[in-house]
Amino acid sequence: MTFERTPPSPAPLSVVDATWNNRDWREAAACIAVDTNLFFPTGLTGYAIDQTELAKMICNDCAVRPQCLEFALRTNQDHGVWGGATEEERRVLRRQRRAAARRAVAQSRAS
Repeated sequence: MTFERTPPSPAPLSVVDATWNNRDWREAAACIAVDTNLFFPTGLTGYAIDQTELAKMICNDCAVRPQCLEFALRTNQDHGVWGGATEEERRVLRRQRRAAARRAVAQSRAS
């Protein structure tokens, strides 16, 4: 009988921990041994589409995908695939978060 070792899931990042210097989540990343150029395709057509899809496949199997995405959102990473999300997908997430924050403020003022 064989058992696969599953790395422990890192604790959720706090705002303070969402920095590049926090190595906890980066050292557990599935992409740690992958050429970083894969995650920064040039363009939006042709080979860049294939690159993006491959990068996302690696992210999909990553134990620290949520932490990576949170890092990218909190530090406004404008380029590349982070946490399985492209630049445009992260822009959408940022807009959704800002809208939710505005709604929360409006609701608290109405209460």
